[in-house]
Amino acid sequence: MGMERVLVFGGSGQLGSDIVRCWTGMQVGAPSSAEANVEDVAALERAFDTYAPDIVVNCTAFHNVDRCESEPERAFAVNALAVEAMAQLCKRRDAVFVTFSTDYVFDGERKHPYAESEVPRPINAYGVSKLAGELLVARTNGKTFVVRTCGVFGTRVSSSKGYTFIDRIVTQARSGEPVRVVSDMVITPSYTAHIAAALRDLLATQRYGLYHIANEGPVSWYDFAREALRQAGIACAVEPISYTSWNSAVRRPAYSALENARLHALGIYMPSWQEGISAYLRDKLATP
Repeated sequence: MGMERVLVFGGSGQLGSDIVRCWTGMQVGAPSSAEANVEDVAALERAFDTYAPDIVVNCTAFHNVDRCESEPERAFAVNALAVEAMAQLCKRRDAVFVTFSTDYVFDGERKHPYAESEVPRPINAYGVSKLAGELLVARTNGKTFVVRTCGVFGTRVSSSKGYTFIDRIVTQARSGEPVRVVSDMVITPSYTAHIAAALRDLLATQRYGLYHIANEGPVSWYDFAREALRQAGIACAVEPISYTSWNSAVRRPAYSALENARLHALGIYMPSWQEGISAYLRDKLATP
């Protein structure tokens, strides 16, 4: 069998760039958004013709939660309709399709990590649009993986924010600014390189379906920030704040940690969130 051809949409983002970087031994193509606008079916078809992929990985998303609330049509166009178009193209060409979803499909009312078997109940437009994408992909009945993840962070700067969470608090601490972090939201923060490695292992199983891939263990953003600063060797007090004091009118789940139940059933395990921080800091130092 020849080298597998992989087409990554969103390959310049935090997650996509680590898939491109980490999936050595595969022929990975990642057209820019200008070359392949995922909202344009004709552009998608041209990308499929150019790369002739065996595997397609969709890392694109309209994930600015506040903007999704005010621009729901755009949220559905990118997070649902474009995802369905990719899945349909993959089915017609007998390619494997992978797309990413989010912990925000849950309402956060339960205080334990959510397994894949739990019923989604999104409470904002972003979560609704991502759940719609999940359902549309499932409806294609193709060779598909839908992967929910949570609190994603990577060495590539976030396109929507211009920084990563760890970079922000490290910069604030080093400059003497107060570091204030929400303490009443619990997540499973996940390092992109670890997600990329687990996804490659999952693909090898050919056990298609819905999976959670997140670093192990629930933690509040506040405790995550404190551990990141500790590992970075920075002594700095972190002030806990409530989500209600954060300047956002959009409801977010208070507890959206994910459990990798179906991944564990296949014998695939993610590192802890503490190991995610360690790997991030190590890789950040190695990044030119």
